[in-house]
Amino acid sequence: MTQDSSHAAPVGRPHRVVVIVDENSNPFELGCATEVFGLRRPELGRDLYDFRLCSPEPETSMRDGFFTLAGVAGLEAAESADTLIVPNRPDVEVPRRPAVLDAVRQAHARGARLVGFCSGAFTLAEAGVLDGRRATAHWQWADAFRARFPAVRLEEDVLFVDDGDVLTAAGSAAALDLGLHVVRRDHGAEVANSVSRRLVFAAHRDGGQRQFIERPVPDVPNESLASVLAWAQERLDAPLTVSALAARASVSPATLHRRFRAQLGTTPLAWLTRERLALACRLIERGEARFEVVARRSGLGTAANLRTLMRRETGLAPSAYRRRFGPEAATGTAPAGRSPGP
Repeated sequence: MTQDSSHAAPVGRPHRVVVIVDENSNPFELGCATEVFGLRRPELGRDLYDFRLCSPEPETSMRDGFFTLAGVAGLEAAESADTLIVPNRPDVEVPRRPAVLDAVRQAHARGARLVGFCSGAFTLAEAGVLDGRRATAHWQWADAFRARFPAVRLEEDVLFVDDGDVLTAAGSAAALDLGLHVVRRDHGAEVANSVSRRLVFAAHRDGGQRQFIERPVPDVPNESLASVLAWAQERLDAPLTVSALAARASVSPATLHRRFRAQLGTTPLAWLTRERLALACRLIERGEARFEVVARRSGLGTAANLRTLMRRETGLAPSAYRRRFGPEAATGTAPAGRSPGP
């Protein structure tokens, strides 16, 4: 994250997410956006977003002509977006129509948050809003992207990149990861966990994880990390070490590292830290106001360490996180985006 930004919706309505659908757009990413941002949330007692689709044409042929989308708003709907999700498609060499690129530029100029799923990074780059900024793209298109858009700081082999008001996801499944990341930014860890449970999807895969995770055929009957992960999640407040995790899994620390890399795309220590920070966020959201207690119960040790990690991960100090997502925060819609904490 390179900058803090606030994308609060006008008083009286939820944050508005608008998806531009264009010719040959991928239906999977459209489905991801709909599942994360478009569904009603009776289990939460409120709707998180005002979700809309728009298209430059009355009828839009989706990828490979599988079906035609009709009955959605015109491109003018993008003018009211607080978050605009740009179109993506497999034929990345075909230029976007000028009207779509103009809508993206105008949204960016007025401060809307922009999101590109998979090849949507090409749309953002073609609109010129990624110059000098961090972004990612699907590994298959990394070389082509870099050749066409040398001014963009491409970070290949990560799931997604959060560059403040412009966010990009590497591939189809990573659209769900980025979508849940946005929900976490906007509404906190508890709400994001609720959305992920409804999706039956992992609540948090860090954006820095590798796009491609090797899954070799195991040499032994069971090399799954599921049991050791569940064991560790119940003991996050304990002084867990990589050696302790390895002992629980009955393997050497080196073998444990290999399995974490192969199955999760991260290291045991990074996974532990991320789980502990997620627990700390939940404790704050549930009302624990003593940050020393939060740090101890989540296994982060000290309030100073908690503060450092929360700023790095969420862009907010613990006190700012509590004001925004704690039980005493306003029960209405939380503003989207991050704002700097004290």
